[in-house]
Amino acid sequence: MFTLSDVYTAEQEIKRSRFVAIAAPVSDEAAAKAFIAKASHGDANHNCWAWRLGPSYRFNDDGEPSGTAGKPILQAIDGQDLDRVAVVVTRWFGGTLLGSGGLIRAYGGTAAECLRLAPKTRLIAMTALPVTLHFSDLAVVKSRLSAIADSQIVSEVFTDTGARLDVRVPTDYAADTIALVTDLTAGRAVFEDHDR
Repeated sequence: MFTLSDVYTAEQEIKRSRFVAIAAPVSDEAAAKAFIAKASHGDANHNCWAWRLGPSYRFNDDGEPSGTAGKPILQAIDGQDLDRVAVVVTRWFGGTLLGSGGLIRAYGGTAAECLRLAPKTRLIAMTALPVTLHFSDLAVVKSRLSAIADSQIVSEVFTDTGARLDVRVPTDYAADTIALVTDLTAGRAVFEDHDR
């Protein structure tokens, strides 16, 4: 599963109608709505859009015949295994009717081309592992955690006897990370409840 690294734009002309797709990574529904509002053009005939956030999605045909714009845009997102993405495809009418099939190909194709060319980032499921350590264990644990790909120490709060680390690791490595830290500290590390 991937998301976009940055905003990306692609454009094509089909039978004198101009189609411009703008795609962006979004973190939640509010961000998707804000992006759609910003990316839409007031002087265009149609600003059709779709977004996907995990199992949630929305699409809109903005006046085009039902199912000919928003749904093909969503299918372009899903077809490229993308998540946390919003796409707006804007159309300036060129005077030639495209018909339902032509609209589906135009909106879906413009969105797909934009997403195909856009820079992508792999999405990694992460698990939070809050852990409390003694001072004597802190350096070695931090060193070993930094060697785990994509892991990060989000915060470090010192206590009288050591520190509490808020660690995020790829979910696939959560159990191994707990075992590693437990072994390194001879069982002195205390893990709080963590998400799975």
